[in-house]
Amino acid sequence: MSEHTTAERERARTPNNKTTTGFRISDELWELLEPLLPVHVNTHRFGGGRPRVSDRQCADALFYVLRTGCQWAALNQTDLCAKSTAHDRFAEWVTDGVFLRLWQAGIEQFDELEGIDWSWLSMDGAMTKAPLGGEKDGAEPHRQG
Repeated sequence: MSEHTTAERERARTPNNKTTTGFRISDELWELLEPLLPVHVNTHRFGGGRPRVSDRQCADALFYVLRTGCQWAALNQTDLCAKSTAHDRFAEWVTDGVFLRLWQAGIEQFDELEGIDWSWLSMDGAMTKAPLGGEKDGAEPHRQG
C-alpha cells in the first residue's frame, strides 16, 4: 500500500452549508413570524421524548423549499432539518393559520409603510367580458324563425 500524506488545513472548515446559508430567513422576518407560531405542548406520557427541532430551524427549511421549489426529500441532504420534521411542522402551521396571519401582518406592515389605496378594491367582480357571452341583439343561428 502506498502512504498518502495530507497537509494540515490552513483554515478551519466553515460550519455552514453553502447551499442553504443564503436561504435562511432574516432576523426581521423571524421576529414577525415567531409570535404567530402555536405554543408546543409536549404530549409524551413521561414528559420526555426526542428533543424537538427548533421552530427557527424548521422555518428555515420551509422557506428553503418555498424559495427553491425543491422536493421535500431534498431537505435530507441539507443541514436544515429532516423532510418529515419540516413537512409535519408545515402541516401543523397551515392548520393553525400561521401563514395566513403572516400574510395579514405583512399587508398591515406594508400599509403602514407605503399606504394601500383600499378605495378601488372590491370583494368580488369581473372586469372582462364573458367568454361565451356573444352579441345581445345579434342573429342567433341556432334558433329557427
